[in-house]
Amino acid sequence: MKSAKALTLTYLTPVSFASLNGSDKEADNISSIKKIKVGKEDYPYVSSQAVRRALRNQLEVLGRTLSEGEAAKIAKGAATTKQEPDTYIDDDLFGYMGTVEAAGGKKGKATKRTSVVRVSPLVALNPYLGDLDFGTNYMGVKAGGDPNIFETEIHSGLYRGSILIELDRVGCGDGFEKDLNNKEKAQRVKDLLNAIKNLWASGRQSRFLADIAPKFVAAAMLKTKNPIFLESIQVDGKKLNTNMIKETLKDYQKEVVASTIGVRQGFFEGTVDGAKSIGDAFDEMAKWADEYYS
Repeated sequence: MKSAKALTLTYLTPVSFASLNGSDKEADNISSIKKIKVGKEDYPYVSSQAVRRALRNQLEVLGRTLSEGEAAKIAKGAATTKQEPDTYIDDDLFGYMGTVEAAGGKKGKATKRTSVVRVSPLVALNPYLGDLDFGTNYMGVKAGGDPNIFETEIHSGLYRGSILIELDRVGCGDGFEKDLNNKEKAQRVKDLLNAIKNLWASGRQSRFLADIAPKFVAAAMLKTKNPIFLESIQVDGKKLNTNMIKETLKDYQKEVVASTIGVRQGFFEGTVDGAKSIGDAFDEMAKWADEYYS
C-alpha cells in the first residue's frame, strides 16, 4: 500500500424521480435542471460544486466540525473559510483560497491550498425527456387572489460520478506547519469514504427527496493519480459492461495496488468477479487507508 499515491472510485446511482441540481430559469415559472448536450440529447447532471457541498454537509452530519465561512479581510476580496487545514477536515480535503491583509510593515499575500479531493460532476447516463412536475403555490394568496402556478423539470435515470483522493497530500503540504499524525490522516480519509457511502444532497429535497448514495462502486488504490474508471463504467439498460471493467483492471495492473467492486443486489444485471456488497466494499477501502498510513 505504501507505493500508492491515490484512491479513485467511480459510482453509479439510480434515481427514480428527482430534480437534483437547479439551473438558471429558461422560461417564466419553470425551474430547470442543469443539463449538458451530447449530440441532439440533453443529459442532466449534478455539478461538481454541488457534490463537494454535499460531501462537506455529510461530513458535518457524521460528526466533523467544519471550517466556518469568513468575510474577506481585504477590500473586494472573496469570502473564504478559516483556512486552518490542521484543525478542519474540509480545509484539508477540499482546499481554499484567501488573502491576508498587509499589516505591521508586512506585505499582503494570497493563501491557497489545492483540493486533495478531485470530484467529477454526477452525470446522467439517460437523456432528459422533457418531464415536468406541475405545482401551485398558495402561500401568501389573499382572499380572491390567484395562486402562483409553476413547473419543475424532473428526471428519472442512472447517474455516474467519480472521485479521486490524493492520499500523499492528506494532512500535509500547503497550510500545514507540521504534518498531521498518520492516525488522523487515515481517519480523515475514512470519514470522507463514509460521506461518499452515505452521499445525499440537500438541494430540492423538500418536494423531490432522492437517494444518490452509490448502488455500484468500482475503486482502486493506484501508484498514479488517474481516475481509471471514470469513462469505463458503462451500462446498457440495467446490464453492466463487465468486460470493460475487467479490461480496465488488466490494462492498469502495473499501477493498481488493490481494487474492489461493490454492488447492491437487484439494481444491475451482469456478474463482476469478486464483487462484494456496497458496505463490504467501503469497509475494504477503509482498511486500505489504515494500511497506507500505518
